[in-house]
Amino acid sequence: MAQQPTIVSQRGRPFATSAIALQAIIINENEQFLLLSSPRRNGRHEWQTVSGGLEAGETILDGTLREVREEVGNIQVRPLTVLHSHTFHYDENVSFMVGIYYLLRYEGGEVVPGDDMAGSEHKWWGLAELETAVAQDKTTLHFSTHLWMLRRAAKLYRVLADDWVETAVLQPPL
Repeated sequence: MAQQPTIVSQRGRPFATSAIALQAIIINENEQFLLLSSPRRNGRHEWQTVSGGLEAGETILDGTLREVREEVGNIQVRPLTVLHSHTFHYDENVSFMVGIYYLLRYEGGEVVPGDDMAGSEHKWWGLAELETAVAQDKTTLHFSTHLWMLRRAAKLYRVLADDWVETAVLQPPL
C-alpha cells in the first residue's frame, strides 16, 4: 500500500494530502434528483449523481461546478451546502481518497450529458420512486450514490432552498 503523501507549510507543519472525489447532488423544486446512467456490461443501468475529481488549483466549489458543466451541460445551479464527506480506499496507489458531496439547487437549463457521460441517459428521480425501484430490484445505484444521502439532501433542501448565500461566502477568496 502506498504511503499517503504530505506537504509541509512554511512554518514546517506537515499535512497529509488526499485525492478528492466530488459529487454534485442536484435537486429541483419538485424535490427530484438529477441522476445519470450508463449501461453496465449486463445492459442494466447504474444511476449516479454528477461526479468527478478535484483538479490541481481548484477549490472544492469550483471543481464541483466544473464537473456539473462537464457532465450535464450549462445548466444553472445554486450551491446550498456541503452535505457529507468521508474517506475511502480508491486503489493501491490512492489509499486515502476524500469524497465530498455538495447539494445544489437546480435553477434551469437543458440537461445535455457530455464529456465522460456522453451518451448517458439522465432522469429526474423522485425519492419515493427511486426507493421503490431499488427495493424492487428494478434499478441499481452506483456505489457512490446512496439513498440515505438523498433522503438527507431532500431534508436539507427544504430548509435551505430559499436561503440565498453568496458564492463568495461559501468559498471565500484564497
